[in-house]
Amino acid sequence: MSPVPFPYKLVATDLDGTLLRGDDTVSERTREALVAATAAGAAHIIVTGRAVPWTRHVLDDLGYRGIAVCGQGAQVYDAGTHRLLTSVTLDRQLAGLALSKLEAEIGPLALAASRDGVDGEVLIGPGYQVQEGLPALYLDDTTAVWTAPLNKLYIQHPGLDDDALTKVARETVGSLVDVVMAGPGVVEILPLGLSKATGLSLAARRLGVKAAETIAFGDMPNDIPMFGWAAHGVAMANAHAELKAVADEVTTSNEEDGIAVVLERLLGAA
Repeated sequence: MSPVPFPYKLVATDLDGTLLRGDDTVSERTREALVAATAAGAAHIIVTGRAVPWTRHVLDDLGYRGIAVCGQGAQVYDAGTHRLLTSVTLDRQLAGLALSKLEAEIGPLALAASRDGVDGEVLIGPGYQVQEGLPALYLDDTTAVWTAPLNKLYIQHPGLDDDALTKVARETVGSLVDVVMAGPGVVEILPLGLSKATGLSLAARRLGVKAAETIAFGDMPNDIPMFGWAAHGVAMANAHAELKAVADEVTTSNEEDGIAVVLERLLGAA
């Protein structure tokens, strides 16, 4: 009996909470499933909210040499040559206005910012809580945030959780900038109209692949546009409820090889 043809030409996977387990590793089973999918003719693209400086070391550790979409769609990055293919920056004047309007509404915010470029620093302002182990430049005040091109801002509020902060930010400044929740403690201000779908469509065009030929995996609300673009969206069991609500299917968690479970079935191996 001949194997079932793999139905997609592109497999797009989020990184944290999706491809990576909690210890920032990828299981052998998931690696093998992705290898089998690529052997069957599909390309694999990592699509992450992390900017390149917070993604590059992970890709290098994985031995990933393809195109990655980073910075919430702002950056299309060639991991094999360590260079940016495209990059979108945040209008700093507009971002500053949005930040002022938001703080006038809900009070002071803790702030971080991602500078543009392969080696762009992530600047961490006073009070901003960041995941341990990620490279960052800590600031005594946030004046330096505005002195060089940025891809995005990160905001935290002392009294609002991620969902509440995202909601009020969208209501207050959604006509100026986009606001997304990308993970626990990670609410971001982006250029208006930018999303993972933006970067993925650019990367797919470079590979000659269409949305109708793409399957996407994710776990957070920032993956919603990617699911809207791709033909088939798969949410992890650990995914946010907003993403599960729009997913075509829900697989097992990132700790339980959720990507492999789906790929093996599609490959006819499950």
